[in-house]
Amino acid sequence: MNATTNDIKRNSTATVIAQLERLRSSPKLVLAIAAAAALSLIIGLVFWAQTPEYRVLYTNISDQDGGAVVSQLSQMNIPYRFTDRGGAITVPADKVYEARLKLAQLGLPKGGEVGFELLDQEKFGISQFSEQVNFQRALEGELSRTIETLGPVHTVRVHLAIPKPSMFVREQKVASASVTVTLNSGRSLDSGQVNAITYLISSAVPGLNADHVTVVDQNGRLLTQSGEQAIQTSHLKYTSDLEADYQQRIPAILAPIGGHSNVKAQVTAQLDFTLHEQTDEAYQPNTDVNKMAIRSRQNSISQQGGRNAVGGVPGALSNQAPTPAAAPLTRALGAGAAQNSTSQTSTAASQAPASAVPYNNRQDETTNYEVNRTLTHTKRNLGEVERLSVAVVVNYLPGKGGKPAALTKEQLAQIDTLVKEAVGYSAQRGDTVNVINSPFSTVEEDAPPPFWKQQAFFDLLMYAARYLFIAIVAWVLWRKLVQPAWIRHQEAVIHRLELEREARQAQLDAHKINAEKSEREKAEQRVEVELNTQKLRDLAEQEPRVIALVIRQWINKDMKQQ
Repeated sequence: MNATTNDIKRNSTATVIAQLERLRSSPKLVLAIAAAAALSLIIGLVFWAQTPEYRVLYTNISDQDGGAVVSQLSQMNIPYRFTDRGGAITVPADKVYEARLKLAQLGLPKGGEVGFELLDQEKFGISQFSEQVNFQRALEGELSRTIETLGPVHTVRVHLAIPKPSMFVREQKVASASVTVTLNSGRSLDSGQVNAITYLISSAVPGLNADHVTVVDQNGRLLTQSGEQAIQTSHLKYTSDLEADYQQRIPAILAPIGGHSNVKAQVTAQLDFTLHEQTDEAYQPNTDVNKMAIRSRQNSISQQGGRNAVGGVPGALSNQAPTPAAAPLTRALGAGAAQNSTSQTSTAASQAPASAVPYNNRQDETTNYEVNRTLTHTKRNLGEVERLSVAVVVNYLPGKGGKPAALTKEQLAQIDTLVKEAVGYSAQRGDTVNVINSPFSTVEEDAPPPFWKQQAFFDLLMYAARYLFIAIVAWVLWRKLVQPAWIRHQEAVIHRLELEREARQAQLDAHKINAEKSEREKAEQRVEVELNTQKLRDLAEQEPRVIALVIRQWINKDMKQQ
């Protein structure tokens, strides 16, 4: 058994060696194999160098959304890759937007939050509590999706605390909301964006005040500000913006004189954020007769009867008509122009007979005049400038001979005047402006790195290195594999041609030698025939009987054969 196995191994080895020897003896086959291998390697390297650039399709998505996205990419025959950092899904750069549009059409990724589509899945006979919970979940999901559209925001979670309505006013609770935002790497939210988020949520939830919305980032920092802290932040921002505006005005007005690089300005503004409200009320007497205006007037008249008058119970009607007056009643009325003036007339007795009882008449008149009133309400705006402090440094400007020289007093005075006019200088507020002429430092700032030190150069170098590597590999394959095989092939071809030429030459030589030999043999045969003929002639002359006997035998032999 072992002997048989050894024999088989020896036969296999011998077969392989024979095949290798046969392959070595066939240079054309070796050349074809070497050329095919080199060409395949070069094509592979070219495809490697032209590998499509992969770009991020989605990043930091949930496992559920990631599985759905990968499944759809496989169905669309779009290659994809996973990155270790960030858990991103990458696709070729030329298919990023196409894939996003197709996936968006399918509603992917869902973002892990459900929206109002949750209400489409409600079953018949659902309870009011479950319906309210589903509505709150859907509202939270829709708000999360809306806030995620902001650039710096990556993911958002919204929690709403909506109290249950109550019939009792004292038991009414206030709605509130809390928001947790996960920002993209290196991004942040400014105060305006935070306020936008708070007002967005408060506007979408009924009965929710913006002050009751809390926004927190992924690091646990409180982004919303309320009360004095918010007021201080807004004041600081307004102050910094105002100072920056003043600082831009000064170089803009001095740029034509010395250039932007030769002027440095700094402005400090003291602002008054106190709220001032003032109400003034003024009264003016209504004394002008021509312009008097009467508001109200009252008249009161009282009369008493005589001695013969019929008496009775007060309030009862009399049985007799009143006795006519014996004499007319007269009264002088007086008018005043002052407020609430009163004219009163006392008893006036007329000349009457002795038998008549005099009457007691009384008349009151009250006139109320309008009084002028002026009401003035004054409210001052917040953030009024109380004082400005301006500091300006001007560099030496080129003078005679092109050398930097200090400015003259007249030039400094002109610059000082321009600066005061640019910032709205007011001596009553106590504003100060200082202009200094001093040479700037000649130390240059760090210049941008040259092109060969920038990342773009390295990217270009790596891109060129790929094709250089391909060229080097192709050259090595040509020198070490293809060229030797080609040379051996050419040598084999030349050797074969030489052998063929030598074979043809040898064949020609042999043919020539054969021809010469045949000619020589023919000549020898002719000579021999001639010698034999001469011998026969001589024999025939000497022995004619023998010749006749031989001829007879030939004839008889031919006759027998026939």
